[in-house]
Amino acid sequence: MRKSLLPTSAALIAVAAGPAFGQVSGRGAEVSEVVVTAAPYVVSLDSVTTSVDVLNRDDLDAAPAGGLGEALGDLPGVRSSFFGPGSSRPVIRGLAGPRVLVLTNGVGMVDASALSPDHQVAVDPQEARRIEVLRGPAALAYGGSAIGGVVNVIDDRISETTVDGVEGRVLGAISSADTGEMASGALKAGVGPWVFSLDAMRRQTEDYDVPVPAESRRQLAADGDPFLGRQASTVENTAVTLDSYGAGLSYVGQNGFLGLSVKQTESRYGVPGHAHEHDDDHDDHDDDDHDEEEGVRINLKQTRYDLRGGLDLALGPFERLRFSGGYADYEHVEIEDGEPATRFGSEGWEGRLELVQAERNGWQGAVGLQALTRDLVAEGEEAYVPPVEINEAGIFTLQRLDRGAWGVEGGLRVDRRTLETAAAKAEFDNVSASLGAFMRPAEGWYAGVSLSRTARAPTEAELFADGPHIATRAFELGDASLKSEISYGLDATLHYDGGPWDIDLHAFAVRYEGFIDLRPTGDEDHESDLPIFAYRQTDAEFWGGEAEVAYRLWQDGDRSFTLEGAADYVRGDTDLGAPARIPPWSATGRAIFATSWWTGKLELRQVGEQTRVAEGELPTDGYRMLNASLVVRPTDGFKVFVEGRNLNDAEAREHVSFLKDLAPLPGRSFRMGVGYTF
Repeated sequence: MRKSLLPTSAALIAVAAGPAFGQVSGRGAEVSEVVVTAAPYVVSLDSVTTSVDVLNRDDLDAAPAGGLGEALGDLPGVRSSFFGPGSSRPVIRGLAGPRVLVLTNGVGMVDASALSPDHQVAVDPQEARRIEVLRGPAALAYGGSAIGGVVNVIDDRISETTVDGVEGRVLGAISSADTGEMASGALKAGVGPWVFSLDAMRRQTEDYDVPVPAESRRQLAADGDPFLGRQASTVENTAVTLDSYGAGLSYVGQNGFLGLSVKQTESRYGVPGHAHEHDDDHDDHDDDDHDEEEGVRINLKQTRYDLRGGLDLALGPFERLRFSGGYADYEHVEIEDGEPATRFGSEGWEGRLELVQAERNGWQGAVGLQALTRDLVAEGEEAYVPPVEINEAGIFTLQRLDRGAWGVEGGLRVDRRTLETAAAKAEFDNVSASLGAFMRPAEGWYAGVSLSRTARAPTEAELFADGPHIATRAFELGDASLKSEISYGLDATLHYDGGPWDIDLHAFAVRYEGFIDLRPTGDEDHESDLPIFAYRQTDAEFWGGEAEVAYRLWQDGDRSFTLEGAADYVRGDTDLGAPARIPPWSATGRAIFATSWWTGKLELRQVGEQTRVAEGELPTDGYRMLNASLVVRPTDGFKVFVEGRNLNDAEAREHVSFLKDLAPLPGRSFRMGVGYTF
């Protein structure tokens, strides 16, 4: 269980604030020993009404190689949108895209990854010191784009504490299924109050291997093609080359810090499935030069600057000021037949400021401001949205009262979001609020419940789309008359930590008014030969839960044997029928033997079939996957690891992926690596 937990209000501020305000650890720490400094009051990890999963450096080193979605996709309640190894985003509790907000150090990405599933997130997990995943609505601190959850990628470029001398890390790894190579490193050096940082990473892979034909049996049947049996194959046009490098400088004084960083990301990756969609006559599917000519590749580049600081002060009820901001210039070009076909550009900034209250008799809290502006441009063959300028401003407060045996917490946010094109302007005023209560009935026990009302403004695609979108295999039509999407949510939590047991249970139910869904119209666009889908509003309900249980079966000194289990389930309904790409249930069992110098893990993961599908969506078979890993630490700071994933070489297709019937998950793969921290 890679779990660290925060109370709702504290978690929101901790994720926003960055490292110094959210010092969390992975599963290896004892709950009683770990405290979380959340803006900046201290909260032990047994005080929670929602959950934050935290992947630290060791977790990230051992996570599946690939994008952000792959790194997080095995967590309960989280899946990967997997559009090939080059592009993946996390799907949280069945919600994806514009309903899950990806942040870097608490500030928005200013990229185009939420616009389309084939758009890569402009950050790689290997850049991170840790990644925090907050499930459920987090709209109070971040706006409506966090209605489904938040993923915050936290790096070390801006230091909030002084560094004595030089410290850093290096990691190198190779993988078999994709002939992959990866190297990353980071360095920090301190000179008095000044801290300098450098980091870089490179990931390069080839087309990956799978144990079956890339196209599923159901896809072949739908196309009128025969299934020729289980034959190993290679998913073409899935090679990735990604480079990222950055630097930072910060000044750390007695009463605060101020830092500036810069990062450059460059990525070239293939997009599987596009070529097949351009094939208007399926009889031409076997043409020798078809795939080579029509394979689509994306060249991505982003330059980003970040400023972050904090200051201790005495200003009425407030004792600390924090601020952060980021500016980014993003561009990606889709290459078809060797020529640029479509260009997406995103340029803008986002900033936030928070005033943190001093604790008074268990009362803690903060107030904050957030603002952003972004210019999105799409040009070329698949520019299905017009150029649009997006502006948002919001004010929020988060408060918490903890009386030991019981407590309450709540928050309120008011914001305005405008989206303007050359032909239209849409403006949305939204109010979000939450209220929660918790109790500690006995030693080691914690129970909490929270209610929320959150609002999300429609996106630029939902409002203004009008054109072919090959990634979704649809001609999409927006609706400029859409209203804000409103959700009413109930979350319940039960934790127990005592003796050999560690139990974490979550249940949720959400009712949507005006849920924005992309639905088929029954018509076809004659120019692109794509079915026409239109954005519509309907009422919807989502409910489900996650469970994680760990039992330390045996311990002798620094040696231990632990059994872990995790499971999740989500169901979605709308007045128009089942929503598309709702993940099936999953369950994972894990056995861990750990000593002071080596750790071995054996894992069995079962994902159910999904037969409850939307109109035009194919069912997906379940799969069972066996994974194993061994980490050896012969000396302090040095480790060698080997990992085997999908050892049973199963056909595994991710139902939440638009490409599930054209690109299964990789087959049996081995990964070896060496890391050193100093």
